[in-house]
Amino acid sequence: MPVVYGIYALVSLLLTIGLARVLFRHGQVLLDDVFEGRPEMAEAVNQLLVVGFYLVNFGYALLMMSGGHVHDMQSAVEALASKLGLLLMSLAAMHFANLYLFHRIRRRMRLAHVPPPVMHHGQVGAQWQAQPCPA
Repeated sequence: MPVVYGIYALVSLLLTIGLARVLFRHGQVLLDDVFEGRPEMAEAVNQLLVVGFYLVNFGYALLMMSGGHVHDMQSAVEALASKLGLLLMSLAAMHFANLYLFHRIRRRMRLAHVPPPVMHHGQVGAQWQAQPCPA
């Protein structure tokens, strides 16, 4: 059924463009925080992520177009839902993997700016020195 291919292509295209816009807009806020003080790096990474998103999404959508024979409208709708569901689940998995990765980067960068647990001269303050035990 060529209609199923047309619907699948249109929905895949609209989902990809819509999701890319949302991820780009809101991802910029996250990346600005991750790459604190380096806005050009945050913007460049955001652009690269969007390009990668388009490449993966369109490539996967095209791969999912092949296969399956439908004989009636019910099997056509089921095939369409299955293909779009797999596409969206794959994108969600990649999205959460990216979020986890950027969380780790942000955490590592913030830990680099945390002061050491002891004073810089390497001595423990007087309030932390061992007191003699009462006998």
